[in-house]
Amino acid sequence: MFTDPDAYERYVGRWSRRLAPLFVDFSRLVDGTRVLDVGCGTGALASAVLAAHPRCRVVGIDPSPGYVAYAKTHCNQNCEFETGDAQKLRFPDASFDGSVSLLVFNFIPDAAKALAEVRRVTRPGGPVTAAVWDYSDGMRMLRVFFDAAVELNPAAEAADEKHMPHSKQGELGQLWRSGGLQNVEEKGLEIEMIFRSFEDYWAPFLEGTGPAGRYVASLDAAQRKELENRLRERLQPPIRLPARAWAVRGIVP
Repeated sequence: MFTDPDAYERYVGRWSRRLAPLFVDFSRLVDGTRVLDVGCGTGALASAVLAAHPRCRVVGIDPSPGYVAYAKTHCNQNCEFETGDAQKLRFPDASFDGSVSLLVFNFIPDAAKALAEVRRVTRPGGPVTAAVWDYSDGMRMLRVFFDAAVELNPAAEAADEKHMPHSKQGELGQLWRSGGLQNVEEKGLEIEMIFRSFEDYWAPFLEGTGPAGRYVASLDAAQRKELENRLRERLQPPIRLPARAWAVRGIVP
């Protein structure tokens, strides 16, 4: 899905870093505790956790060795990162005081299995928190892109990220309740991104990152230019695009 950490940072990593502090506030972690970062990616969430709670110890896992290597070089000494699968964690039961996951659960093949593992390694009374983008309507960067793509080519509907699991309001909450978490809370987290120019918006799509990037890579030169022109018509500078993520927090019984 995502393989190049530098391309990811240019594409949606900058959004993740803006969202991460809001998510940390929602998670209500306790300073000085041990925290698992599920799907740590390039380390945006771990950095935000430590900015708010500098005495925490964060252990991040991600299936991508490239992302793990990037995170290791961009986070401070209270972080550890390793390659790992959320569906099969190597950690002992109740070995973390809390667990967090930012913009990951919709990409996990068996989210229920991953949640069971995260619950297992989080101590009783500890919070388990996650957030995913609202791909149906709230992530305007992608909504504008796919609306234009589908207008030009109805077959693009199959690639539209609005079909992502657990990305609609209430879906993460249902997963958390089904997974046995208690005191489940849900909240929409909203940010805005300002693009310096149309090229600042468009160029990351040309690097093949994520479903939208892969769709652009599948087009021939003429089709790609047609999509670019359609988007230029809709996105006149200054380009200000809001984004919403759905966050959920539950307590291990």
